[in-house]
Amino acid sequence: MDSTTPENLENRRIARDAGTVMLAIILGQVFSLLSSMLITWAFGTGISNEAFNASNRLPDILYQLIAGGALASAFIPTFTTLLTRGERSKAWMLASAIANIITIIFIILGAVIAIFAPWVVQHILAPGFTADPVKFRLTVDLVRIQMAAPVIFGLSGLVMGILNSHRSFLWPALAPMMYSIGKILGVLLLSPSMGVYGLAVGVVGGAIMHGLIQLPALLKLPEKKYTLTLGLRLPDVREVARLMGPRVLGVAFVQLNFLINTRLASLQPLGSVTAVAVGFSLMLIPEAGIAQALAIAALPAFSAQAAAGKLEEMRGSLSTLLRGLLLLSVPASLGLMLLRLPLVTVIFQRGQFDAVSTQMVAWALLWYAAGLVGHSVVEVVSRAFYALHGTKAPVFVGVAAMSLNIGLSFLLSWLFNSWGWMPHGGLALANSIATFLEMGVLLIFMRRRLSGLEGGRVLNGLVKSLVGGGVMALALWGWLKLTAGIAPWLTALGGIAAGGVVYLLMLMLLRVPELRMARDGIKRRFLKS
Repeated sequence: MDSTTPENLENRRIARDAGTVMLAIILGQVFSLLSSMLITWAFGTGISNEAFNASNRLPDILYQLIAGGALASAFIPTFTTLLTRGERSKAWMLASAIANIITIIFIILGAVIAIFAPWVVQHILAPGFTADPVKFRLTVDLVRIQMAAPVIFGLSGLVMGILNSHRSFLWPALAPMMYSIGKILGVLLLSPSMGVYGLAVGVVGGAIMHGLIQLPALLKLPEKKYTLTLGLRLPDVREVARLMGPRVLGVAFVQLNFLINTRLASLQPLGSVTAVAVGFSLMLIPEAGIAQALAIAALPAFSAQAAAGKLEEMRGSLSTLLRGLLLLSVPASLGLMLLRLPLVTVIFQRGQFDAVSTQMVAWALLWYAAGLVGHSVVEVVSRAFYALHGTKAPVFVGVAAMSLNIGLSFLLSWLFNSWGWMPHGGLALANSIATFLEMGVLLIFMRRRLSGLEGGRVLNGLVKSLVGGGVMALALWGWLKLTAGIAPWLTALGGIAAGGVVYLLMLMLLRVPELRMARDGIKRRFLKS
């Protein structure tokens, strides 16, 4: 196939943009991991960290519900369509209206939640905490402090969408790093005198830095203009609302599942809330570096292809992304599952985080890592639906999957407990099972929407990733047996290196074309520089 065809040129651009985002996200994940390490060293899995993880769920839910996934999926396709048509004044009018609307919404929600924080903690967040008045009061206080963050995140999330629509990815991708730096500063500078309250203040400071780092790039955009309007009669604002409605419902169900997991974990042995939160965040590190990077880079491209009616070109781009996604996420999933114990030991086990805490987090990570491939594919395929202005299918599928997730959370945590296993592992396994089912149904619907997904190419990539991943898993199993009893850091780092080398050699033996594409892309970048 001619490498200069529009489809291949767009794929190359997506790959280049994804590489930029991936590097920034990896850097952000390093700081996120560092913040998690410092928090667990300072507070372990005791009362303070349990209260923080429960209280931090609300700001995260509000961000994801409006400013994160829901707003981005509705705003970027609409905003990009206006830019593609050359209607920049309408695009900036839309951005102004959405900025004003979400600011008002977040201020009202934040004030209501802060006022009724005791009821929220007792009946929604963590009913299990009511048995301990100290932990309950602490959680209420932390909720009230952190409710300032969603207002800032709302505007910052919109700026991310504006910059991504202009194919500007670096500074938005670095913004989460600044949020982690805020938490790090809270732990190091404020917590020694303020305790866990200092960490909550750091969350708000991190939200401010999350927005500030993007401002220089925003100010450089052409023909920008802010208008004091709600734009309720503007068709584009209504289109964002139309697309956002089903998406809000879908994200709400996802966050409802997290709430229920927090609620169930609060009724389980001490440390379960923290173990679930830390285990999920560890799974998200490779998911963010692989799937989120590809999804962020692909959404503006998909939106432009859909706006121009180039569905065949979009189908080729999506199938190429799915192949690459599988080749990266399969070994990452297997590696996390096998190396979970030495990784958690090296990263977290010191200070207040003891061997029991390590076992609890590693147990959650085992079952979350099993769903990494599902999470990754859903991340990219859902963006293709949003680019096509079709939010209903992924939302309804997501609602069904999360409803199943909720039922499985109750069932599997009960089963795990009856088998003598730590019950919070059942919460993680429920999430993985539901996500895989969601992935399968979404792929079926997308195949119908695009009249195919080049299934032969995607299946070929899946088979090669499984073969290579299987050989890598055997090598890692042997490495773990060989290094039993030695320093955990050597087991972890050596396992990562050995697994990576074995998997790369297998891809070379299997003649995977993505290796040559990656090599050519690196050559082009170095030649340009």
